[in-house]
Amino acid sequence: MNTIMITGNMAQNPEVRYTKTGKAVASFSVAVHRQGNQSDNVDFIPVVAWEKLGESCGNSLSKGQRVFVQGRLQIRSYDSSDGQKKWVSEVVAELVAPNLEQASGRLNGENHSKSAAAILPEAGTSRAVGPKPEHNEEIPF
Repeated sequence: MNTIMITGNMAQNPEVRYTKTGKAVASFSVAVHRQGNQSDNVDFIPVVAWEKLGESCGNSLSKGQRVFVQGRLQIRSYDSSDGQKKWVSEVVAELVAPNLEQASGRLNGENHSKSAAAILPEAGTSRAVGPKPEHNEEIPF
């Protein structure tokens, strides 16, 4: 089983880009304290969110905001412009919530379906739900 759950603060505003086929992908990092509250025990975990979830993250999240992210660990490689092989580890988000109460409701089965992927407030709505994407495309950055 490949499931990651993290709670922390947004380390920067999400950056939303689009693949060659027009799919949205947002990237951001979440600052997560390991043990205690010492500032030197912080991990900055890279997260990517695809399609509707990525667009919702770009529209709803901002630096410093507390978030809960559930997803899977992905390790991928690419060839850099200088011909070197680079490796990237990141969390591919399936659920992003601005607070743990919304996330725990979703995780405990409230309004839950296998296609439900996100909980994020959008203008004029209480939450946005998108499909769980399967992606074989390259992230455009």
